[in-house]
Amino acid sequence: MTKNETQPAFAADDTSFDDLSFAELFEQEDNNTVINVGEVAIGTVVGLSNDAVLIDVGDKAESYIALSEFRHEDPEREIALGDEFEVFIEKRKDEGGLLLSREKAIAIKVWEQIAKIQEEDGTIEGRIENRVKGGMSVDIGVPAFLPYSQIDLRPVKDLDGLIGETFEFKILKFNRKRNNVVISRRAILESERSALREQMRNTLSEGQIIRGAITNITDYGLFIDLGGMDGLCHITDLSWGRVSHPSKLYSVGEEIEVKILKYDKDSDRVSLGVKQLKSDPWERVPEQYAPGSRVTGKVVSITDYGVFVELEEGVEGLVHISEMSWSKKPRHPSKIVGVGEEIEVQVLKVEAETKRISLGMKQLQPNPWDVVEESYPVGSVIEGKIKNITDFGIFIGIEEGIDGLIHVSDLSWTERIKHPSEKYAKGETIQAVVLKIDKENERFSLGVKQLEPDPWQAAASNYPIGSSVEGTITNVTDFGVFVQLEEGIEGLVHVSEISRDKVKTPVGMFNVNDTLKATVINVSADDRKIGLSVKALQEKDDNNGALPEEYLQNTQSEGPSTIGDLLKAAAGEDLNNK
Repeated sequence: MTKNETQPAFAADDTSFDDLSFAELFEQEDNNTVINVGEVAIGTVVGLSNDAVLIDVGDKAESYIALSEFRHEDPEREIALGDEFEVFIEKRKDEGGLLLSREKAIAIKVWEQIAKIQEEDGTIEGRIENRVKGGMSVDIGVPAFLPYSQIDLRPVKDLDGLIGETFEFKILKFNRKRNNVVISRRAILESERSALREQMRNTLSEGQIIRGAITNITDYGLFIDLGGMDGLCHITDLSWGRVSHPSKLYSVGEEIEVKILKYDKDSDRVSLGVKQLKSDPWERVPEQYAPGSRVTGKVVSITDYGVFVELEEGVEGLVHISEMSWSKKPRHPSKIVGVGEEIEVQVLKVEAETKRISLGMKQLQPNPWDVVEESYPVGSVIEGKIKNITDFGIFIGIEEGIDGLIHVSDLSWTERIKHPSEKYAKGETIQAVVLKIDKENERFSLGVKQLEPDPWQAAASNYPIGSSVEGTITNVTDFGVFVQLEEGIEGLVHVSEISRDKVKTPVGMFNVNDTLKATVINVSADDRKIGLSVKALQEKDDNNGALPEEYLQNTQSEGPSTIGDLLKAAAGEDLNNK
């Protein structure tokens, strides 16, 4: 705008043209310098409005510059009359006057500064504005591009958190014609880190305690920035106790104190430890956790065979599943306790050398087996519900935590039961006789057949030696033939008593369910055996009904005399293996 154009009301110099002499006006006009387009000139503020600043650059014209161009540079600055600024002469207007720009003047100065900084390998301050494709936009006076890889030494997770932050940057490259500048913060950090590394090489030593910031967390440990180089704290050196994952204890960016365990100067590898800052708690375990003492701990892990309880940091003990309850027999320990639960336990055994402590939970409760013999004396009759049925017998619930076993051989004196489920059902209430209580092994033996008299007690009088009997063949084996004389009473014709002629095996000579006559040659009610002989019957007939003398001299049959004997032998093995 020229002097002749209408201007807004400004707080300018109030001196009027009438007060000046022609000579003064001529001298003032002569002092104005001709301004060239494309140059940067010094302009003076000669007027202000709400949105514009009137600048005089001494070229017979005053020109407006938007106030926003000044606010962009420094939003807090108050512009006053007489302030001087560098402005860029963009062009002369056709209607007269100049088109000025404060922003372009600043940019020209910045580009000159950028060139000088790169040449001298210096730094420039910039403010991160926002995220752009591939990096961040930074205001260094002109927009500059900061690639992701040049933001920091390591990938930054929270990029948005950097917006608005001011840092120093290196100029990697620039192109003024394209208004393109690429900068780096990482280059500065690497230079600083290199200097610190050299310093640390001379000061770092094993055993030294130092603080560092966690830069990365992996399954196997923590990487910690010590200020000039990184060190690794392995998961086994984080705590004297159990650590499932380092992230459970620490987070990236956290500062922690560590001890230098090992330093390899050739490779700059540093091994660190956290637990080494404290003494090994196992050194005082034997005194602090004596067997028999009661302690409180937290369940930190559950396995199929038990639970691990943390008594203090670095000290854990195992409660085996067999030591969890007198009464409950859980399929899995998690049915009784949960991870994180506080429980009271009793110390059973301490092995400080191998860092093992055996703990018990059931020991804090009365053992029902301590009074079971008084409550259920041998020979007494009890009643209970069938809790389980197996191939070898029936389990009866006696009371909480105590089950009794009725072995299949003790179900009946006379019946041949292949499987207990043939006669009994789960949940059924039955009576039984207490046969034996083994407190040490926690075994309670019961019997049903003992509720009735044993038919074998009358066998000696019912089947005297020398008497002739007749029965049904129930089984034929290589060593003899089993003959049922009555229900529950069987005798054995040993292979040597089948015929006067030598017989290798009776198999093929007799059939099951056939009737066989024989002479009783041996009876033992205690052993539940009756020895029979077909050969003796023949000789008895030849001797006019008299049994030959040889059969009256303690003749013993070989092998088991009944199938029941075989079942009892198997029963004994089952009980021993239970």
